[in-house]
Amino acid sequence: MIKVLIVDDQSLIREGLTMMLSLYDTITLVGEATNGKEAIELIDRIQVDLILMDIRMPIMNGVEATKIIKEKHHDIKVLILTTFNEDEYIFEGLKNGADGYLLKDISSQDLVKAIKTVYEGNVLLQPDVAKKMLGAMTYNNAAQGNLDKHIFKELTKKEYEIALLIGRGKI
Repeated sequence: MIKVLIVDDQSLIREGLTMMLSLYDTITLVGEATNGKEAIELIDRIQVDLILMDIRMPIMNGVEATKIIKEKHHDIKVLILTTFNEDEYIFEGLKNGADGYLLKDISSQDLVKAIKTVYEGNVLLQPDVAKKMLGAMTYNNAAQGNLDKHIFKELTKKEYEIALLIGRGKI
């Protein structure tokens, strides 16, 4: 069973995700939080394998929360699930350790597949998000390791490797 925490400031989204994910016997919902600060407090009290994390929330957004969670709990997977397909959020989320980035227009079956994929240790980007990343670099520059210095100046080694794989069409 994959223990999932849902973090979203909209109750309708949390309730919908809870109802939908409860239909799958491989997933168990262990809690909900309305912002990043609540999520951080919760994971100190409950066992979590994977967090479905929204981006824009009051008190603490998902990008900041992801960074704190990944620094403290390397084993917890963070799958960003948001309506925002903006470069800034994508790159910051991945830079802060997110294991995947999906848009909320995904089907329920694809979301469950994504949860399993990320839980198994893979990085996952929805095609629209991957296209954004590809748009930020050219194939030739990525293949040679010359990434756009403005966008990729603070990547970790793992993030740099992911960017190269995306640029080469491997992800």
